Amino acid sequence: MQLKKRWSIIMAAMLALSLLVTGCSSQTMDTKESVSPPGAASQTGEMTVRMLNIGQGDAILIETPEQNVLIDTGDLHEQEKLRAELKKTGIKRIDKLILTHPHADHIGGVEGVVLKDYEVGEVYDNGMPSKSKIYTRYMKLLKQKNIKRQALTAGDELDLGGGVKFKVFAPDKAVVEKGSKTTEGHDPNNESVVGKLVYGEFSMMFTGDAEKVEEKPMVQKYGSELRSLILKAGHHGSKTSSSAEFLREVKPEAALISCGAGNDYGHPHAPTMKKYHAMKLKIYETDKNGTITVKTDGKTYSIVPEMGDAQ
Repeated sequence: MQLKKRWSIIMAAMLALSLLVTGCSSQTMDTKESVSPPGAASQTGEMTVRMLNIGQGDAILIETPEQNVLIDTGDLHEQEKLRAELKKTGIKRIDKLILTHPHADHIGGVEGVVLKDYEVGEVYDNGMPSKSKIYTRYMKLLKQKNIKRQALTAGDELDLGGGVKFKVFAPDKAVVEKGSKTTEGHDPNNESVVGKLVYGEFSMMFTGDAEKVEEKPMVQKYGSELRSLILKAGHHGSKTSSSAEFLREVKPEAALISCGAGNDYGHPHAPTMKKYHAMKLKIYETDKNGTITVKTDGKTYSIVPEMGDAQ
């Protein structure tokens, strides 16, 4: 009996030791699997950027390897065009919605299309208030749907998944803090969210309706950091945007212009087009080329218009 008792004690001790070792081994393996080595590549798959043909306004869909991101939503009177273009892409959810500024041709489709037809994860805008009815309804809907809203200011960086980043250059934080306290004295165009989409070696500058007034401080503060392969033309190709200084720092290879056919503003303006041609840029316009699709694996890229060729 004494021998059996002693043997039972030994077996129990061995079992306890075995469980302890196994538990430690599992914990160590979990820790190793959850930590990525320094400098590990996070770039995976292909990214698609579509400048949607939605008339006089902006609506650009970015499909990263992990997320769907929509920058602006077109004009209030062009909602059916936006709905049709988004339907073509087959997306079911918009993970991030970025609204550059609260003008109708940039936030017009928020209420009737985006927040109505899609599940939206997060919303980002320039943090500036507006008296417009579209903006008021947009804010009310966000509260009703309990969707998180955040203001983007210079220095912010969004992770769009799969190694894709969106680096924000404007508006300046001081401008937003001052302007967010009142609806008076705003210049929405020059409070636009401006940022650079970066995926590996690929980059694209998004400008909203930023004019020379907003471009100048960016040039002074960031200089060559603005360098991008593709430029989303500011303010639909208006002569108020695309200053020589800004273009010199961005130094793009191509310019994409979102504008409506025969629009009342005459966009894109001749002086802007002259600058683009002088730089020998490949120029695409939604009114002539339809939806413009950019595809990249982070190393090379292609621009495919729905119709026609680059100018």
